[in-house]
Amino acid sequence: MSAVLDGVRVLELSNTLAGAHVGQLLADYGAEVVLVEPPGGSPLRGEAAWPFWSRGKKSLALDLARDDDRSVAQRLAGEFDVLVETWRPGVAEKLGLGFDALAPGNPRLVYASITGFGRSGPLARLAGYEGVVMAKLGAFGAQAHLTRRPGPSFLAAPFCSFSAAQLALHGILAALIERRRSGLGQRVDTTLVQGILAHDTWNWLLRFIAHKYTGAYRAMRPVSDRGVPNSHLVFRLVVGLTKDGRYLQFSQSADHLFRAFLAAAGLDWMLADPKWSKAGSAEEESVREEYWEQLLTAVRQKSYAEWCRIFDEQPDVWAERFRRGTELLDHPQLRHEGQVVTIADPERGSVEQPGPLVHMSATPAQALRPAPALDAHGAELRTRAARGPERAGETPAALPERPPLEGVTVLELGTFFAGPYGATLLADLGARVIKLEQLDGDPIRKLMPLPEISGVKVLMGKESVAVDLATEAGREIVHALAKRAQLVLRSFRAGVAERLGLDARSLLAANPDLVYLDAPGYGIDGPCGHRPAFAPTIAAASGLAMRIAGASLPEHADLSLEEVKIGATRLFGAGAFIAQSDGFSALGVATALLLGLVAKQNGAPGQRLLTTMLSTVAHALSEDMVRYAGRPPAPEPDPDLYGFSALYRLYPAAEGWLFLAVTNEREWRRLTAQRPFAALRADARFAAAADRRTHDGELAARLGDVFRARPAADWERELVAADVACVVSAEGPVEAAVTDAAGLARTLGLVLEVEHPVLERHPRLVPAVRFSRSRCVAGAGPALGQHTVGVLHELGYDDARIADLRAKGVIGG
Repeated sequence: MSAVLDGVRVLELSNTLAGAHVGQLLADYGAEVVLVEPPGGSPLRGEAAWPFWSRGKKSLALDLARDDDRSVAQRLAGEFDVLVETWRPGVAEKLGLGFDALAPGNPRLVYASITGFGRSGPLARLAGYEGVVMAKLGAFGAQAHLTRRPGPSFLAAPFCSFSAAQLALHGILAALIERRRSGLGQRVDTTLVQGILAHDTWNWLLRFIAHKYTGAYRAMRPVSDRGVPNSHLVFRLVVGLTKDGRYLQFSQSADHLFRAFLAAAGLDWMLADPKWSKAGSAEEESVREEYWEQLLTAVRQKSYAEWCRIFDEQPDVWAERFRRGTELLDHPQLRHEGQVVTIADPERGSVEQPGPLVHMSATPAQALRPAPALDAHGAELRTRAARGPERAGETPAALPERPPLEGVTVLELGTFFAGPYGATLLADLGARVIKLEQLDGDPIRKLMPLPEISGVKVLMGKESVAVDLATEAGREIVHALAKRAQLVLRSFRAGVAERLGLDARSLLAANPDLVYLDAPGYGIDGPCGHRPAFAPTIAAASGLAMRIAGASLPEHADLSLEEVKIGATRLFGAGAFIAQSDGFSALGVATALLLGLVAKQNGAPGQRLLTTMLSTVAHALSEDMVRYAGRPPAPEPDPDLYGFSALYRLYPAAEGWLFLAVTNEREWRRLTAQRPFAALRADARFAAAADRRTHDGELAARLGDVFRARPAADWERELVAADVACVVSAEGPVEAAVTDAAGLARTLGLVLEVEHPVLERHPRLVPAVRFSRSRCVAGAGPALGQHTVGVLHELGYDDARIADLRAKGVIGG
């Protein structure tokens, strides 16, 4: 069959990373994506990953300040299916390219906007750069422990931009699905704020419970003031240095996996010792520290090669080495899956880069084409615009507001967060998600000391059916549900579903129209398909942790124990807190499910899809994940994690900390027009952008002197009023934005309350995509097995049969 989005036409009005990711995925799957660039070209053209971000697109150079060029864009928008824009609120409207101006002439248009903080509200006009959003949310402040200097730590990964792009894709694909029913397009909105908030797994609820039951619980930072971990998960997912000086990230969260690790490390005697069996959760910091030292010492007794032999012999013991830069492209699992491709680029030669995000067996991605030259398709597109819209017809009457995925059923086979939260996002869009849980529940329910807290977010809006999948009767239930579902999500390790008879082949035999998505950590087979994958594991394997921690982090055999502690804390924090691989991966899972649903709606047969945590993070880290001759370097933070440069970094003020984002000449002129910075404008060292790069350290020193003269809040008030992106870096934690009365997410209207059957009333985020016409659904999490009986009744099971299944231990709830 043709590609999923064959025939879909997309106008990309964006010069940002978020917009580039949206257009890139749509182009990969067959859409005609027209990138509108300014006459000198997109500023992204100078970036290392340009060949990846713009592959398969068409380039049209337009000066939208000119009436004739603006008319070309307006005419194309009049006939296209999708428009993507990432301008600040009001810009599109001023150009006559806003939704309200275009929709009357093209009522089928799906119009997607990505802003920093939303189209309205107190921060709508603030420039929504990645660093600005992270600073306002307290992400930098919450990661202060990543460095030994005082103050917040800059995070170099594009957590907001890639995540917001995936959310926008969810909205676009859902709106295209809904358009089949209604005949109408609509506006889709999301923000960089919602992109980063999608990552948090359970910290917001931990903070809520600690505040609700003051005295019984207390909120704690992940690491103490002395640098000792406060969470037992840090010990289970320990980072250690080998005898020959390689940092490893172990992957042992589940009980049986951790027992296997302790045995391999020669520490299984701890399990029977009262002092050590619960030491990871001990109140006394000294006990936790001594326990940590025992683990670190045990890891260091073996070389990397010796540990690799253990990994080969004992499948439940696993660790990834911390990769840097483009090393992920050489990961044996990516190579095995064919997820690294080489495209012949006419300007750069052979460019090695990540393949399409989702493998689709019946409707694969189209043949990948290189990035276009500037205005390479200008003549063709101007001629098309001059002809006027090709589509005409009556506008259908608007239907009552309904969820875009109403009538869609998703059957979920998986645990923890990276796969299942993808289905949660579809529940927010109106899909019915039936989650099959083992009789004692998805293990994520029990990861935190108070039961249920850690599972709430991943379970929201779902129906829970507790069933023993190892029994024949349990498998019969799954097959019966599969016959009624449109989508199946499986995120088990390789081999598990096959042993249970719940793999794609088995369920497609039961329902040939199914879309079956495999969403494991590594893959469904190959060298690592059977390996346990958690967020820190993938962060290490992909290079995400090293990108954040900084390439200057020392890694050699002569490090002292104290230096190893510092490095381990920095690396684990870089890969596990605030935002992480689980969040990236879950967002990619939702995108994959929606692509499969679009294909099904377009007449494709049932098919098998595959996306993995590892390949998704390769896309998220695309700035690093390209190789070609003459490749410019990706931006890298300084060793002390202040930022990328003097004009995109953190600064201490007289009180508090600031984040400054000045990214172009226009913004530089605005900054230096303010009296405290006027002297910089007259300094020859800083006259042009190239000069400022050459003298970056001197510029940072001068700016630092100025900022230290006044409190951070004063600088934000003055400079934001002058349209300079300079904001207070909030102390954090990020979850305070959700739980606290004055939290940023609440200020922006992104929080509501729901009723949980165990935890009672609690806050949750609103659905991460907003539609102009369709409505979303914001559900609460279910109790374990809460819907077992109701679902079995739907399948035709009577009360006597249900009682018999319960008596035999087949079902729970």
